[in-house]
Amino acid sequence: MPAIISAAEITGADAIHPGYGFLSESAYLAEVCEACHIRFIGPSPNVIRLLGDKARARRAMKKAGVPILPGSDGPVDSEEKAQKIGKDLGYPIIIKAVAGGGGRGMRVIRAVGELGKALKTAQREAEAAFGVGDVYLEKYVENPRHVEFQVLGDHHGAVVHLGERECSIQRRHQKLIEEAPSVAVTEKMRRKLGSAVVDAARAVQYTNAGTFEFLLDDKGNFFFLEVNTRIQVEHPVTEFITGVDIVKEQIRIAAGERLSFKQGDVTFNGHSIECRINAEDPDTFAPSPGTIHAFSVPGGPGVRVDTFAHSECTVPPYYDSLIAKIIVHARDRQEAIARMRRTLEMTVIEGIKTSIPLHLKLLADPDFIAGRLSTAFMERYTPEKKSASNGLAEAV
Repeated sequence: MPAIISAAEITGADAIHPGYGFLSESAYLAEVCEACHIRFIGPSPNVIRLLGDKARARRAMKKAGVPILPGSDGPVDSEEKAQKIGKDLGYPIIIKAVAGGGGRGMRVIRAVGELGKALKTAQREAEAAFGVGDVYLEKYVENPRHVEFQVLGDHHGAVVHLGERECSIQRRHQKLIEEAPSVAVTEKMRRKLGSAVVDAARAVQYTNAGTFEFLLDDKGNFFFLEVNTRIQVEHPVTEFITGVDIVKEQIRIAAGERLSFKQGDVTFNGHSIECRINAEDPDTFAPSPGTIHAFSVPGGPGVRVDTFAHSECTVPPYYDSLIAKIIVHARDRQEAIARMRRTLEMTVIEGIKTSIPLHLKLLADPDFIAGRLSTAFMERYTPEKKSASNGLAEAV
């Protein structure tokens, strides 16, 4: 953080865009920027602090009328308290880090006997990852969809939503494929929840870009999950279907300007899909750092590639394994899937292993093609599941 502020002061920068890493949701960085008269391109420190604490965020959303899952009213610090709440909620339940993200500090509990050990493990993991060991409990929804709404708010009271994204294809709570719009969300559902999200954002005086995340059960019920007070990795799919440059709007908002459009101006055109290309073994998911010897990605109409990678660059083992985002846009979902498959097949990355072969399998999966998605979708592709399937085939 001191190095970032120093770089801004030395170069004369009057604003800092924190990207979508850990510092993007740091209320402290936002406060330091204010103290140094540098614009933080994101929400205010107070809003980041409120919504970054997931237990407080739950309470704020409940007060604003957003549907939430049954759970603890705040942090749970003892096994005794956790057991009482678990009994009231009924199993399965899930332990979540108050300051969590990316699946860290999370544990699914299916029986009371698992609770004590899992609680301590989640607290230690949360402390190590976020510096805060507080956790809370929620009722666990089996095989839900993960759907999120993109919002933008300016400093003049205007708040709009840009529709939803489907983010159900994920492994260990890390998203792999995102698309917009969601095949499970009707126009009526979009209007209803979009209106609730806008009201909630306005209630907490939300400014700049943010994402309100939800679980969607098989009965069509939405439940609040969390708010990400930053731009999302998957924002390009929303940009493709709406034509809104979200990062440009972020900068305009931070500069004190009004949103350049109103809710009635937002339209949704076609379908967009993003695949996160990771430096990892597509079968075992083991990290695959190293030197990229050849790097070639296609372009053309409806294709966008965001990446830092190039030939002879080194992918270090110290950071997130994401090396590129490939995003496509087409008239409908079927065409978008075909365009993504063709783009992935034409992509050349040599020297390291990548997740491209896995993405091609997912895009050819009959359930994916039919839009039958849930957060449990990737279980069939885990090494444990595949080993069990191979063993069964050999036994037969």
